[in-house]
Amino acid sequence: MSLHFSTEEFAIRNQKACAALAAAGLDAILLFAPESHYWLTGYDTFGFAMFQCMVLGADGRVDLLTRAPDLRQARHTSILQDDQIHIWPEFEGATPQKDLAVLLAKRGLSGKRIGWETQTAGLTMWVGQQVQAAIPDLIEASDVLRQCRRVKSPAEIAMHRKAAALSDDAFDAALRTTHADAFEGDILSAMQGAVFEGGGDYAGNEFIIGSGPGALLCRYYSGRRHLDPQDQLTLEWSGTYARYHAAMMRTLIVGDACDAQRRMHAVTLEALEACEAAIRPGAPMGEVFDAHARVFDAHGLHNARLQACGYGMGAVYNPIWVDFPMFYEGNPLLMEPNQVFFLHMILMDSDTGFAMCTGHSVLVTETGVERLSRSSLDLHVL
Repeated sequence: MSLHFSTEEFAIRNQKACAALAAAGLDAILLFAPESHYWLTGYDTFGFAMFQCMVLGADGRVDLLTRAPDLRQARHTSILQDDQIHIWPEFEGATPQKDLAVLLAKRGLSGKRIGWETQTAGLTMWVGQQVQAAIPDLIEASDVLRQCRRVKSPAEIAMHRKAAALSDDAFDAALRTTHADAFEGDILSAMQGAVFEGGGDYAGNEFIIGSGPGALLCRYYSGRRHLDPQDQLTLEWSGTYARYHAAMMRTLIVGDACDAQRRMHAVTLEALEACEAAIRPGAPMGEVFDAHARVFDAHGLHNARLQACGYGMGAVYNPIWVDFPMFYEGNPLLMEPNQVFFLHMILMDSDTGFAMCTGHSVLVTETGVERLSRSSLDLHVL
């Protein structure tokens, strides 16, 4: 087997999940989120794009219903035994949702209080409607295991630290390859290569790269260009180790940095430090956003900032590496020690055409916050 965690670690997670089920008054839960599958058993696959479901009962037993291509995947990557892995037959007119109902009946769960995860890319609306038709009266329970995953164990924090080191390595590679006339494809290749060379994984979404006007975008888009002698390059990326992420963000300047760009950079640092000061156990996440907004707005940059300034990090799958919730206005969720967050201070000023972004991942401690990145926050002019 290829396990990233000990059997003792998985046993603790199972106990934690069962306690969460009991607190929610559930006899079982249907897990469709790949993050839940991975956290609970180590099962690691992109097979969630097809129909698959993990069943966790209040007694702690776990069963997986999946397709034949993932049989050996489950054996190789998880703690599941063969009697816990069930393959639904594929043919024209196959009804895996009915196979799931049969599995629940065999488990003695028919008619019981059963929750299900619906807030996940692992369950499309089309499949969800079929599941509801086959198994009526399911109870929304998307936050049951997600809440369990928010606070990281020491073993998980070690994974985040490795991911952060890979993010720093990728940034070093970007600095080495960014210059006038550099090809964006070469920069991306160097960054992603550094992660792979360090034993890391693909991230939960594409690395974001944009130069010139594209530096004002915070999404990946297709198309590559060579950098001009005077240019700006925005990068958002994450080193990933055993699916755990530690995202970073920077805007690099090619040529000379003007006074406006230097001022924007100074303001992003001020905002980042204000956000870090606002992160403390027992404080609501909304206070972090408020700190970010106060700084940017005080400098007259309200028009260039966004309506969120970061979000949770964890072991997550495509299509995005965001592990909700986010830092946005009014978010009441209280922060806890051993949570990991990505803080991004993003300024994208369409009036001037300038972008400036600074960000890295942090660990919540008993008294505040620890930066996971070793990289300098200086403005890089290349």
